[in-house]
Amino acid sequence: MRIVSKVKGALLGLSIILSLSSCNETVNNCLQVEDPVDYANPLMGTDSEFALSNGNTYPAIATPWGMNFWTPQTNKMGDGWGYQYDAHKIRGIKQTHQPSPWINDYAAFSLMAVTGDLKFKEEERQSWFSHKAEIAKPHYYQVYLADYDVNVEVTPTERAAQFRFTFPENESSYVLVDGFHQGSYVKIIPEEKKVIGYCRNNSGGVPENFHNYFVVEFDKEFTAINTWNKDELTEKNEVEGYHVGAVLKFKTSKGEKVHAKVASSFISYEQAQLNLDREIGSDSFETTKQKAHTAWSKELNKIKVEGGTVDQQRIFYSTLYRVLLFPRKFYEYDQDNNVVHYSPYNGEVLPGYMFTDNGFWDTFRAVFPFFTVMYPELNNQIMQGLVNTYKESGWLPEWASPGHRGCMIGTNSAVNIADAYLKGMRDYDIETLYEAILKNTESYNKEVTSVGRYGASYYNELGYVPYDVGIHENAARTLEYAFADYNIYKLAKALGKPQEEIDLFAKRAQNYRNLFCADNKLMRGKNADGTFQAPFSAFKWGGAFTEGNSWHYTWSVFHDIEGLKQLMGGNQEFIGMLDKVFELPPVFDDSYYGFPIHEIREMQIMNMGQYAHGNQPIQHMPYLYNYAGQPWKSQYWVRKVMDKLYTPTPDGYCGDEDNGQTSAWYVFSSMGFYPVCPGQPMYVIGSPIFDKVTVTLPNGNELVIASENNGKDNVYVEGLTFNGSVWDKNYIEHDELLKGGLLEFTMSNEPNKKRGVGEEAYPPSMSIE
Repeated sequence: MRIVSKVKGALLGLSIILSLSSCNETVNNCLQVEDPVDYANPLMGTDSEFALSNGNTYPAIATPWGMNFWTPQTNKMGDGWGYQYDAHKIRGIKQTHQPSPWINDYAAFSLMAVTGDLKFKEEERQSWFSHKAEIAKPHYYQVYLADYDVNVEVTPTERAAQFRFTFPENESSYVLVDGFHQGSYVKIIPEEKKVIGYCRNNSGGVPENFHNYFVVEFDKEFTAINTWNKDELTEKNEVEGYHVGAVLKFKTSKGEKVHAKVASSFISYEQAQLNLDREIGSDSFETTKQKAHTAWSKELNKIKVEGGTVDQQRIFYSTLYRVLLFPRKFYEYDQDNNVVHYSPYNGEVLPGYMFTDNGFWDTFRAVFPFFTVMYPELNNQIMQGLVNTYKESGWLPEWASPGHRGCMIGTNSAVNIADAYLKGMRDYDIETLYEAILKNTESYNKEVTSVGRYGASYYNELGYVPYDVGIHENAARTLEYAFADYNIYKLAKALGKPQEEIDLFAKRAQNYRNLFCADNKLMRGKNADGTFQAPFSAFKWGGAFTEGNSWHYTWSVFHDIEGLKQLMGGNQEFIGMLDKVFELPPVFDDSYYGFPIHEIREMQIMNMGQYAHGNQPIQHMPYLYNYAGQPWKSQYWVRKVMDKLYTPTPDGYCGDEDNGQTSAWYVFSSMGFYPVCPGQPMYVIGSPIFDKVTVTLPNGNELVIASENNGKDNVYVEGLTFNGSVWDKNYIEHDELLKGGLLEFTMSNEPNKKRGVGEEAYPPSMSIE
């Protein structure tokens, strides 16, 4: 992989159409974005591989939170890196539900066009393509299949899509419907110009009766049909097996367009047909495309940015697009327009909402806090879905795709629930969710140990998960459980639970103290007998920690930075430790893994010391100077991260994007604030990059964030006012933000070492609440 931005990234200019009302390219300063959809680049982050992630994304052609995405497929079936920017050939356009290459895909099938001699095996049928003849937008994808002289386009709805194939003159033009491996079925119905089928491929987290049923309707008669089973072509119009597919043959004239309308359902063929009829019906390709564009325009226009550079505007809308993809709507509308879902937990079709494809270990940090600001109605629906998940599986999800998956650590579902409730979202059964939260604190799912609390009995008895009892990532678990306990404490208090219960979780929220080693001023694994792990290296990844080391996880005391600060010895010692993160060389000990995992390599090559922005645990850390009287250092480092580690190109991220989290960090930070501590309804101040941001809030209010004298070198906040009043605090409350108004920054190229330095300016912490 490459360490620096590639020249080939410049080719994206052919895939991104700019619409600027006032732009001076000489100074690279654009006043206003006319159509933010044209700025969102689905190819950002796609130049990734197992050894090095520049996002680990794929071009998700979808509507916001759509049940189905579509993406070009460059790699073989089952490869988590389904689309890689460096690839030269495309095997098909597949329906995908993949949230991460590490979790992989499920319910995938594809359509592919070929001409001439029939090639249906994926290795044989793949066609050369070029990014110069490719357009990728959130609502539309087009690619030229050079080997077949066919242009393919796709545009989506939430549960359906339209394809348009532009063929050459040919007696033998084909569309292939590939049901993929792990069990599939197709039936061709020539008199209806239709194919129905199902696919069952998955990577875990599904009940036995799991199917994705699909229907494909064409607007042109077939001149011949075939099916295939494994590697054998058959004359049958119906086939079922491990890997089957359908071949539809057409006679085409030059430039002839063949259309296909596609929809799917996790419930039945009938529901798939209903989804197709409801979401597309008689609409033309262009109508569906315009509707998909409108869906994205509606959401992206809720935050309008002005000023900054063209690249910053592209990054902003590309990252905002990513924030609005997950969690996935895993529900459908029945014939009476009732919300129903196939349960990925018990296999039944049940009423109500269901969402999936999310790792709360990542997204509790900024994605769900973003929803509390911009999408409270959606967040209410997600909470209703969590109620259904608990009722159907007996557990809250921590990593779902589509059902429970064994990935990552923590009980961060509690954080999302508490944060939503404490910020006023109440349209769900909070008592059932509270019951589920309490169950999590006492036990874990022995079949999927990432669900519940692995090591709960140790944690509850000793106040930490010991290093020497065979539970990996024990220190990280302790710190994350303690933060979840803080949120439970706040929620219990808001719900009027018994004082004994409130006090219990308040006490457990302080368990982070049990792992603080005064000798190192860092968090450290601790044995069951109370002694610290030995030997100890702060540079060792894994072991006591999750995809990180002590320099990363020491700051995972989101709720009580004041307490952590005092453990370190006060403001100066705390600031000194923060400084060290950036000053130390990017050395590492990879002995736990046996090789440098990609997160290690991404930290090493970015040349920001031990700061590892490509992985989530440390992403809030640059904001912590605000808690110790040196907010200008937060301003400097936050801007440094935005300027250095994000670009609107295929290698545009510095690590895994992860369901919108690394994107949400940029979206918040570019506006000038960040939710350091979900569960505390406030946002810590940073350094905005745009001259003006206009946020249309869901309550109808408008928040304008203006920055005077902003620029590349003017990263420091000289002064801040809110609705005309001087704002000296280093944070702003959630309720104040929702009132709207004018938040106005005055920027400078020199730090203001008098503003925000007193204790009264510090963001809240549990120790001083």
